[in-house]
Amino acid sequence: MIRDKKFYSIIFICFLLGFMISVQVRTAQENVKTSTQYQRIEKLSDMLLRTEQERDELKAEIVRLKEDGNLRKEFPERINFLAGTTAVKGPGVVVSIEDSKKIISNSDNTNLYIIHDEDILKVINELRAAGAEAISLNDQRLISTSEIRCAGPTISVNNTRVAAPFVIKAIGNAKNMEDAIKMRGGVAETLSVWGIQVDIKKDNNIVIPAYKGATEFKYVTAISQ
Repeated sequence: MIRDKKFYSIIFICFLLGFMISVQVRTAQENVKTSTQYQRIEKLSDMLLRTEQERDELKAEIVRLKEDGNLRKEFPERINFLAGTTAVKGPGVVVSIEDSKKIISNSDNTNLYIIHDEDILKVINELRAAGAEAISLNDQRLISTSEIRCAGPTISVNNTRVAAPFVIKAIGNAKNMEDAIKMRGGVAETLSVWGIQVDIKKDNNIVIPAYKGATEFKYVTAISQ
């Protein structure tokens, strides 16, 4: 009888301990869950606060820029630079290209020994790729709408005919542009095969005139954002 009482007492104690452990585990889980949610809310609050601060700083910067007289003065000037509607000066290179002076036999194709529009385009593309900021061809300022095409024995640029010798002026890093023209297998080496002369000179005070052609757009319109 006494053994039975001890047995039931042990069972009751184990049950009570198990219940207490279960309650403690559940309470700990709820505490962890509550703590995690609190941490997430706190982190989101910090992110929101930083975003609001950045927004206020950007608003203040916009106001400052609108009130900045120098900016109002520099912006149109920069637009004119990009559009090519103002004369510019600076360091760069002067590239002179002349027709071949080789003695040509009757069986040779004479077109191989004279400069074509595609030759000029290759030179100009190399200069642009090397970082030229302004370019002119025989004192015709090149802009985004400038054409360079064959016009009989001459070349048309900005609807103006120009003839050899062709003088290309480019403002930018003189070394980079010279290297681009003279690189092995490049445009200067290719033209030299036919005796076409490409002479490159560095100049610290190149003057390039403004574009004088029409700048009105008839069909294109801006997309408002």
